[in-house]
Amino acid sequence: MAEQYEDLLRSWNPDALVPIPLHKTRKRKRGFNQAQLLAEKLGKRLEIPVEKRILERTKKTGPQKELNDVQRRANLKNAFQVRQNDVRLKRIVLVDDIYTTGSTIDAAAAVLLEHGAEKVYFLTICIGRGF
Repeated sequence: MAEQYEDLLRSWNPDALVPIPLHKTRKRKRGFNQAQLLAEKLGKRLEIPVEKRILERTKKTGPQKELNDVQRRANLKNAFQVRQNDVRLKRIVLVDDIYTTGSTIDAAAAVLLEHGAEKVYFLTICIGRGF
């Protein structure tokens, strides 16, 4: 990771990195969560804790790559929940593998903000074409 990006991420002063979770059936089929792997590598390198159990994907959503932006938002409605009644972390960096329309990040961030997070940033490794 380029030093300038490390400095930017540190400047956010995050309490933790939170990977975008997969639904349990998709994780079981795939065998891993790429966002979690990325968050763990970054967390280790930058000495930032990784909280992989705070956010849970409770709705089994269809693949986003097959949907337009309106369908993506509908697909992710009520897809995430916070596992605890309140978030003790105030500054969170969501980590995902790809950003296309922002629907996944928006849905996850909204739930975290509803449960006490004050700032939610995001980090992805690539940007796809939006609709």
